[in-house]
Amino acid sequence: ELMLLIDVSGSVDATEYNLQKQGYVDAFKSLAVQNAILGSQGGSIAVTYIEWSSYNQLSTKVVWTLIDSATSANSFANLINGTTRAFSDSTAIQDAIGKSYKGFGTEVGGTDNGFESLRQVIDVSGDGADNDSRSFIRLGGGRDAAILAGVDAINGIYILGEGGLATYYNDNVKGGATGFTMAANSFGDFATAIEAKLVKEISQTVPEPTSLALVGLALLLGLFVVVSIGDILGP
Repeated sequence: ELMLLIDVSGSVDATEYNLQKQGYVDAFKSLAVQNAILGSQGGSIAVTYIEWSSYNQLSTKVVWTLIDSATSANSFANLINGTTRAFSDSTAIQDAIGKSYKGFGTEVGGTDNGFESLRQVIDVSGDGADNDSRSFIRLGGGRDAAILAGVDAINGIYILGEGGLATYYNDNVKGGATGFTMAANSFGDFATAIEAKLVKEISQTVPEPTSLALVGLALLLGLFVVVSIGDILGP
């Protein structure tokens, strides 16, 4: 389950907004993203598209949608293309993360969204650090609440321009063991960057229970060998 959280704060002008939205449209129509979806565990994803800005400003523009074919990926892209801008105010990243994660459903203590999955991932895009969250501490409060509830990963893509933005995203947006961030040099480069980011986060896998057991056994055997050699060789 992939939750797309898109920054539409006032620092994103009309041209930049259109470039950002078009980036998502182009990505879901791309062969690279469609192949990543079809090649993922289960061969499908559920995805929703949400715009955010100031405190308490969240708008679901495209509801949870199953993508399991090129046709359904193209249809999702067309739904994004048909949306209109929801807000243009301040930047409340932590509020957006902390108030949206329950949309994953019962897996994180929310209301059933109709899907169950191996992973729940939040994808955050933006061009500025938090300056308006009130329900959550601006330095990672919403991120921490989501991870504590069971969200597996929070990944960020930041559009460069504001000083210190890379540090803010790495320290306060990225979350979970597999969480990561990526940079877009400008809104003009966003389409290329978001395609690469979607491929990476969709392609990540969850070890099967048998694999985890084998890893644990290997670690145990490794520890046994080290201890045994130590006993033989002495100090």
